[in-house]
Amino acid sequence: MPKSYGQKLKILYLAKLLLERSDEAHPITTKEMIEYLEAQGIRAERKSIYDDMDALQDFGMDIISIREKSCGYYLASRQFELPELKLLVDAVQASRFVTTKKSRDLIRKLETLTSKSEASQLHRQVVVTERGKSLNEQIYYSVDEIYTAMAADRMIRFQYCEWSVQKELVPRREGAFYEASPWLLTWEDENYYLIAYDHDSDILKYYRVDKMLHLSVSESMRLGRDVFESLDIAGFAKKTFGMFAGDETTVVLECDASLTGVMIDRFGPQVALRSIDKDRIRVRANVAVSRQFFGWLTGLGNNITIVSPLETRQQYVHYLTSILDCYNDKEEGCS
Repeated sequence: MPKSYGQKLKILYLAKLLLERSDEAHPITTKEMIEYLEAQGIRAERKSIYDDMDALQDFGMDIISIREKSCGYYLASRQFELPELKLLVDAVQASRFVTTKKSRDLIRKLETLTSKSEASQLHRQVVVTERGKSLNEQIYYSVDEIYTAMAADRMIRFQYCEWSVQKELVPRREGAFYEASPWLLTWEDENYYLIAYDHDSDILKYYRVDKMLHLSVSESMRLGRDVFESLDIAGFAKKTFGMFAGDETTVVLECDASLTGVMIDRFGPQVALRSIDKDRIRVRANVAVSRQFFGWLTGLGNNITIVSPLETRQQYVHYLTSILDCYNDKEEGCS
């Protein structure tokens, strides 16, 4: 390597060394820097190292100099602090839409944002399991295509799938392509959902992004702006259960006071709530009445009841009765 060429790279190698190997507990001595540079084919003297450290500090790197037993340096701050990286690693691990393979890839990349010593702390907490993880590797490209379409004000084309008994994504409508106008990507129940306008039915529909295959941006302009802008985004998540649509209804629920936190978590701190007595409360909330809403109520057992409207109360009774009938009819079973 020509000497002049190596000298031009010297300060870059030093910056790389500090980024990868230094932290408060592991400062790098001037001697170690010189040996590292020699391994790269670059000769350096102590004075030039001091000058390079000054230049990197002037450039903006937060380099701390230690003047104790032997002169050493370490990078005191980075774009991401270690607790922030741990938080990001946890988020990647917990995300169901991120496949196991992609989880490991992302975590390896996150590890490069700190020193190798601190990266080992991230590595020790990496436990990526198959449980609940998506199997659709195309989801990352689908999300990117959706954002591209929204930025260009275009519609999208895709196949929409469902799971088969063989654990494979099988396209609906015998593989026919859907065409819709994408308006919002949202996160619910650990899954990515797309809110898109369907021009045939003139309504907004919700699609699980990990069930969308062969997605591409259409040449057609987006439709349904007025319908989307009329949607109350803030209240949407509080009304829907599992992103299943239903008739929006104002319901009054009566439940144990011990469920106050559950009600606030589900419907938000602005939910209308009052005490009946020291043990019971009443809650008024707007919900999309669906089987998923009834399933949520069932999970709370006999600690909660629907007071009104009567029609919704009767629908819930029918829902529960149909489940009981399924178990009571031992000969025919449940269809």
